[in-house]
Amino acid sequence: MVTPWLAPVVWEGTFNPNLLDSIYKLKNIRIAATVFAVGKYTIFLKNFLETAEQHFFVGFQVHVYVFTDRPLDVPQVKMSAGRQLTVRSVPNSQRWQEISARRMELIQKLIEDNLHSYADYIFCLDVDSQFHGRWGTESLGGLVGVIHPGYYRDDRSRFPYERRPESRAYVAPGEGDFYYCGGAFGGTLEEVHLLTKTCHTNFIDDAKEGIEAAWQEESHLNRYMWINKPSKVLSPEYLWQDFKPRNPEVHLVRFSGVIKNYAAIRPNV
Repeated sequence: MVTPWLAPVVWEGTFNPNLLDSIYKLKNIRIAATVFAVGKYTIFLKNFLETAEQHFFVGFQVHVYVFTDRPLDVPQVKMSAGRQLTVRSVPNSQRWQEISARRMELIQKLIEDNLHSYADYIFCLDVDSQFHGRWGTESLGGLVGVIHPGYYRDDRSRFPYERRPESRAYVAPGEGDFYYCGGAFGGTLEEVHLLTKTCHTNFIDDAKEGIEAAWQEESHLNRYMWINKPSKVLSPEYLWQDFKPRNPEVHLVRFSGVIKNYAAIRPNV
């Protein structure tokens, strides 16, 4: 259960949760999580936050940052001791692609301006998702990527990398390792800051030349993680898709994207 560069790949049964928790409890670690609920995506917040209370780093210090253009729509969710929520206002956009791409810049600035004294690790998660099982200390690492559930059985020639050489998200045919989710990634503040800063800069430089990568931030993230290998890789248990039947090797779904009508929630679909 390791990558070719010897990073652990985390599946159910590959770790001892009690042992890991006891080690990290002594370190008094603090976890930040970001989630973006812009426009109609606020409808997913209640389920996301309530299931996070049940499964995401239970028993640890957790600070959830909700970025939204509708702060009054953020639900009141009872949080356990040591856990808190902060709402940060952001503008809306007429294109969901711009909302997606802007996340890298906002996460970068959050780390620079607020987190260095208040968190050790950060995870960046999609709001249109819910937790079903433990997501905890087994996921911690320097740079952490999640294998996309839609492509993990495919040959990499089928991965939807950005294939135009003029884009800074370009991954050439025959190159690449896994195809990683844009909807779940994380690691230490230092590693995630470098990732978000690089991806944001590359996105802006592409835009100046009239280029938008095939899958916006996810394309840039995949380019970055091909060059800068994750120190830990999480299996598709950590972001399954609710519309997919569970494959036999997936014994437990920990986090999943919920079924939704994109035409009803995205501004330019």
